[in-house]
Amino acid sequence: MLSYDRLSKKPLLFKSFTGLTVQEFDNIFDIEITKRYCKHEIKRLSKINNNGERKIGADRPFKLDLIDRFLMLLVYYRLYITYTLAGFLFELDQSNMCRDIQKIENLIRKCVPIPQKLYRITNRLQTPEGGRQILSWIYGFCR
Repeated sequence: MLSYDRLSKKPLLFKSFTGLTVQEFDNIFDIEITKRYCKHEIKRLSKINNNGERKIGADRPFKLDLIDRFLMLLVYYRLYITYTLAGFLFELDQSNMCRDIQKIENLIRKCVPIPQKLYRITNRLQTPEGGRQILSWIYGFCR
């Protein structure tokens, strides 16, 4: 299983997988992430509670520690891998990968610049007209 403890012992791989040195990762985690995490979780769980669905603390506990979930998100975005591969690396089910990333993504985005997902392009490909627009854009770009 890929974890912070294992990967931090190999600084070159750590930098390659996350885009950060171990020291940079530690600084961001210690100063930014841990400081904001409790407030983030209370806010996230309060939204659920306002809908009357669940009480705070009613969710299942995360399988990974906060530091490993931070690592998981950075690896996912840095290597641009699928949920399936990331789940295999971190020993999580694909659906748990998706949920874990969604639950922590807003917090991490406040602390580290991570790329936005491009949903609009994929939505255009669902129709034949959208496919033609993409092909014409690619053709015009390659001229």
